[in-house]
Amino acid sequence: MATRQNSSNGKQKSPRIQVVLPEDLCEKLSELAEQESRTVSNMAKVLIQEGIKRSQLIKDSETQELKTQQTQNFINALEKQKTQRLKGIPKRLRFKRN
Repeated sequence: MATRQNSSNGKQKSPRIQVVLPEDLCEKLSELAEQESRTVSNMAKVLIQEGIKRSQLIKDSETQELKTQQTQNFINALEKQKTQRLKGIPKRLRFKRN
């Protein structure tokens, strides 16, 4: 769980997390940060935000594809059924006479 600290004026600071990175990944992150004139922490924040957005888009896309597939399966099942004529009036249907 991310920890929160209080600033000197009493307001809560943004949550903080601590991450341990392999040396090569840390170097790549530092290079990216330098290219974009950001701090390493800010670059990590931006990359995490982009990753979460991408993950959510993929999840939403998969959910939509699943719904579309289920709908298509239902339509196909209905189309495979043979049509049958009713024999007389359904027994549960009653007509009101005035």
